[in-house]
Amino acid sequence: MAERRQLVAGNWKMNGMRADGLALARGVAARASRPHRCDLLVCPPATLIAAVGEALAGSPVALGGQDCHEAASGAFTGDISAEMLRDAGCTHVILGHSERRHGRGESDADVHAKVIAAWRAGLIAIVCVGETRAEREAGRAVAVVTGQIAGSVPAGADAAKLVIAYEPVWAIGTGLTPTTLDIIEIHAAIRAHIPGGTRILYGGSVNPRNAAEILALPEVDGGLIGGASLKADDFWAIAAAAQ
Repeated sequence: MAERRQLVAGNWKMNGMRADGLALARGVAARASRPHRCDLLVCPPATLIAAVGEALAGSPVALGGQDCHEAASGAFTGDISAEMLRDAGCTHVILGHSERRHGRGESDADVHAKVIAAWRAGLIAIVCVGETRAEREAGRAVAVVTGQIAGSVPAGADAAKLVIAYEPVWAIGTGLTPTTLDIIEIHAAIRAHIPGGTRILYGGSVNPRNAAEILALPEVDGGLIGGASLKADDFWAIAAAAQ
């Protein structure tokens, strides 16, 4: 894995007022001043991006958005473009998260268009894929995940502008995690369908207790962290477990 430095990314989702977000960002930045073995990224809600970016200035922690519109600008009330994220200091954007695929009805085609937009703006796209419990129990997990990759990742992808995040839908926020063999199987299947050197993150109830075991698995190049990223100590404990 020497050629793929692990990435630990915090997805704050719809959490944090300004004071809370600044305190969290400063806490993460302070801990990141120590030597660390992985790349670090935080993705706050849009209202906090500028303030968090200022709090992270001078630290090795990168800044990302949680979604973007496919257009660069226009009459799209409530949306935010990839160019706006870039202008605010972001280097990454999360796309196709299960909470948008299943909660907002986003299709592979929608994600595909957003990835193109991210690349147009010079952002690294973190493309999320994952199966539901019903799909796993039906023996379709690999087919679902590889199908999402085929439909969501545009031609011309390479490791410099693409990260894949595998997040079993049924494990997000539930405290449940797949077995290590399940994680290895899906990550290996993903590896066969993406450009060489592309990082694959695992996301799905990663916490300080299970991080070391998960991050040590073959083909796991880091984590997309939800709830545990909202506490600086927990997020740093996960980062410290990186390989």
